[in-house]
Amino acid sequence: MQERFPRSVHGVGDEPDPRFTLANERTFLAWIRTSLALIAGGVAIDAVALPLPVWVRGAASIVLLALGLAVPLLSWWSWAATERALRLGRPLPASLLTLPLAIGLLVVAVLVVLGVLLR
Repeated sequence: MQERFPRSVHGVGDEPDPRFTLANERTFLAWIRTSLALIAGGVAIDAVALPLPVWVRGAASIVLLALGLAVPLLSWWSWAATERALRLGRPLPASLLTLPLAIGLLVVAVLVVLGVLLR
């Protein structure tokens, strides 16, 4: 049988039901789409030059871009941890993405509200 990447995931436990593996992969791809949207939003906030103070646009853009860069890495770790849990028959781990994403989007929302109130 051909070795699959990453070995740290596919080299442990038993092969799970393919439906669970494919669902885990779809979740990973959904996070990748979310990352692309965050990056596009960060670029758009700066490029469109909304009528907000420059520091608000810059800060909101940086937060969105940072989230867009962090999400793929966190989603990879989450995919691997979930796949290992499936293969070993263990409980599924908690998501690594939801709290950082929620906090980051809250920061962006607060920045935009402040920007609107201060203009």
